[in-house]
Amino acid sequence: MWKYYALLSAFCASLTALFSKLGVRDINSDLATAIRVSFILVLVWGIALASGAVRGIRDIAPRTLIFLLISAAATGLSWLFYFKALQVGDVSRVAPVDKLSVPLTILLSILLLGEPASVKTLLGGALITAGSLVLLL
Repeated sequence: MWKYYALLSAFCASLTALFSKLGVRDINSDLATAIRVSFILVLVWGIALASGAVRGIRDIAPRTLIFLLISAAATGLSWLFYFKALQVGDVSRVAPVDKLSVPLTILLSILLLGEPASVKTLLGGALITAGSLVLLL
C-alpha cells in the first residue's frame, strides 16, 4: 500500500512545483512560503480533527515531539530555499535538483538509521544523483 501513497505523493509534489512557480512570480518567496504554510496548517489540523487523530496528542513522548520539531524546522528551511530557487530558476531544473534529497536520504538512512541498502536502492540513488547533476551543471 505504501507504493500507492508514494506515487500519489510524487504526483502532488510535481503539481506543487508547477503551482508554486506560478505563485512566486509576483511576490517575495518568503511571503509565498508563509502563505502556503498557513494554508497547510489549517488544512492538516482540520484533517487531524475530523479523523479524531488529535485525541492521541497527550500520548506523544517528549523524544518523539523533539524529532517532529526538528523535522518541522528542516521542512521549513527546505521550503524557503525551494521557493527562492523556484522564483529565480526554471521549475524544470529546480525540481529535479531538489530531488537530490532522495539519494541524500538513502545515504543518511544507511549511516544514521542503519537501514539496509540493496544494490537496486544504491543504483537508483546513483542514477537520481547523475540526472540531477546533469541538470545542475
